[in-house]
Amino acid sequence: MPVETRTARAGDGRVGEGAREGARTRILEAAYDLFSRNGVHAVGIDRIIAEAPVAKATLYHHFASKEDLVCAFLELRERRWTVEWLQAETERVAERQEDRALAFFDVLEQWFQSSDFEGCSFINTLLEVRDPDDVVHQAAIRHLDFVRTTLERYAEQARVVNPRDAAYQLQLLMMGAIVSARRGDREAGRRARGIAELLLGRC
Repeated sequence: MPVETRTARAGDGRVGEGAREGARTRILEAAYDLFSRNGVHAVGIDRIIAEAPVAKATLYHHFASKEDLVCAFLELRERRWTVEWLQAETERVAERQEDRALAFFDVLEQWFQSSDFEGCSFINTLLEVRDPDDVVHQAAIRHLDFVRTTLERYAEQARVVNPRDAAYQLQLLMMGAIVSARRGDREAGRRARGIAELLLGRC
């Protein structure tokens, strides 16, 4: 996503504020690209600084630690990936609300076939940061829980008997399909959808 810029004018008090916000955006965009593709452990602060590009002091002005930056990345990932893409595309594909729980897997299948498929940052981060008390680990869990609540809403719309249990089971299918696709099975979404049909009583 391009960063908006504007020409600085002498005496414009907003310029300093805009420059600071621009630096934060560049840092977060660089981190988003690097963390999404490489994971959070493999990417160091110096690489993000070089990609931004900003001074180290500027990065730490906006993000007190790498953990803070990772958490900000996960928040942005939830907005872009979960809400603006996965939810929006599922609800676009499924004209009827009751079809959304299955359309969810159709959307995953499209993602698996795309050239920019990079896996789930929430799963990857959860596995990379194993300490359950770590703030990054806890953040990854919260973002996966948000996906599950979306699936629970879709299960309710599909009129299953126990939407909460169905959501946990659908998320198991989702996470397994993502890992399988990362292994090289680009038809994992279609396979998971078949199991979801059984689960939802559509067969």
